[in-house]
Amino acid sequence: MNNNFYFSFALTSEQVSYAKSLVEYSLTHHQVANIWDKDADRKSQTDIFRFTGTLGEVAFADTYRLPRPIRAFGAADGQDMGKDFQLLLGEKSINIDVKTMRRKSNLFFNNYVLNIPDSQLHKIGTLTDCYFCISIHQEKSTWIASFLGFINKNDILKEKVGKKYVAGSSRLRHDGTAFVFLEDTYEIEFQDIHSPLLPTDTSALPRYKCLHLKKTLR
Repeated sequence: MNNNFYFSFALTSEQVSYAKSLVEYSLTHHQVANIWDKDADRKSQTDIFRFTGTLGEVAFADTYRLPRPIRAFGAADGQDMGKDFQLLLGEKSINIDVKTMRRKSNLFFNNYVLNIPDSQLHKIGTLTDCYFCISIHQEKSTWIASFLGFINKNDILKEKVGKKYVAGSSRLRHDGTAFVFLEDTYEIEFQDIHSPLLPTDTSALPRYKCLHLKKTLR
């Protein structure tokens, strides 16, 4: 188990407003097709998917004191080739692709998963060295971000972690509901995600908590 801890904190209204402004721009200047555009029900939620991803990027930038994104995915000038951020780890700079999902809380079991499409892993020209997993949820009117941590892209490609499911595979969520993958996708269990770097000053993060994955019986 690589994930020894993760942390969560409350996002500010300014961070949320900034993310929404980027999403509004991307919806106006949309030129990039998404996998969910093929599904009428999901296409109506395009703004939700973009807001989730953009809010995660804003939270990541502010937490690690990096420049904020100035475009959201979908804008004609918002493509990053899998390099949302560059972060110095030791003496090495790594390119990070932030993956943000929306869940109902920030209490996770070790077999919860991060989904990464096979097409992203094998995309020609991709700059990604690792993926960073973030989960967001709402507590009343406040957004909470949970930073799960890193997963090395090459570890997935070398099949050291994760499991690949082909398009059309039916999967069950923890709550018993089912869904079908629209494209070939890798599932990475949360327990295989390396714990995140702690920010310089955790006291600067509102409602900061250090948390641990819950064990599930297999």
